[in-house]
Amino acid sequence: MRATPAVPRWTRAQMAARVAQDIPEGAVVNLGIGLPTMVANHLPAGREVILHSENGIIGMGPAPAPGQEDYDLINAGKQPVTLLPGGCFCHHADSFALMRGGHLDVCVLGAFQVSAAGDLANWHTGAPDAIPAVGGAMDLAIGAKRTLVLMEHCTKDGQSKIVPECTYPITGLRCVSRIYTDLAVIDIESGALRVRDIVPGLSFDDLQALTAAPLQRPGSG
Repeated sequence: MRATPAVPRWTRAQMAARVAQDIPEGAVVNLGIGLPTMVANHLPAGREVILHSENGIIGMGPAPAPGQEDYDLINAGKQPVTLLPGGCFCHHADSFALMRGGHLDVCVLGAFQVSAAGDLANWHTGAPDAIPAVGGAMDLAIGAKRTLVLMEHCTKDGQSKIVPECTYPITGLRCVSRIYTDLAVIDIESGALRVRDIVPGLSFDDLQALTAAPLQRPGSG
């Protein structure tokens, strides 16, 4: 289960664009810290998607052009963002009420591990220098109507992030419905991992060899 340089991969921009393609018109969406924030830059032109950030932004736009950054306007990851016409700011408590009250259609989160059952571990690895608290990840994972994960398929040392059971502290149980990686798009359906798309040049058997949990072929079952 160790990745090699010869394995074809989607770029981070391609991964983010694949997620953006699947977000429906009119959805209210939270983009998690890190790689998921790139999704904002790839939403199709003309499609209305309302982006929310838990620090109190509703109607967030893509990243600003170089030199146009306003560091009084940042997302939850402290990255400069833009505000679309009609966007607004709200109190932190109101922002979390949106998350906890089931008002988000989709959230896109990164992950350290996702289990075959859809369990999510994305806030702590046990490393001594790890972040000290879960932040809003639990509220997002459980509060959103649909939770998507966007992550690299393997760790830097080649270990699969898709596992039979999570070994890191759990963020949310059975909350993930789809995983987007640099190798594949995988749905989680009734405890099964069903492959929907594979990066060109990679076979299903090669994908399975890089994945710790059993996969189902496209169209099977």
